[in-house]
Amino acid sequence: MSVTITSRLVSGVVIVDVSGRLCFLEVALQKHFHELLEEDHRNFVLDLADVPYIDSFGLGQLVTIWSSIRSKDGRLILLRPTDHVRHLLQITKLDTIFPIAVEELQAVRSARTSLAVVM
Repeated sequence: MSVTITSRLVSGVVIVDVSGRLCFLEVALQKHFHELLEEDHRNFVLDLADVPYIDSFGLGQLVTIWSSIRSKDGRLILLRPTDHVRHLLQITKLDTIFPIAVEELQAVRSARTSLAVVM
């Protein structure tokens, strides 16, 4: 299954919707975020509701994306991670660096909170 990635802007926050497996050699998500950062977007919600599987390579990409966003004074909120993804975030302690939201409005508000700090 290939990865499908779409983006939309909601209240100044880019919501990135992902569908598919984030695993070894799948670099489309990282490239997508790189392009968005080049367009001067800084605050993101990453919707993982349709990501049934992620491996260590995919987790590494999330950390790289998070680091790139942080270096630009931005914020990344994870939205609706599946049970598998949430479990991996917990056992790797990555849930301590990634804010997680269960509703889109909550995620957008959380990302916008950093807009006030950055500006």
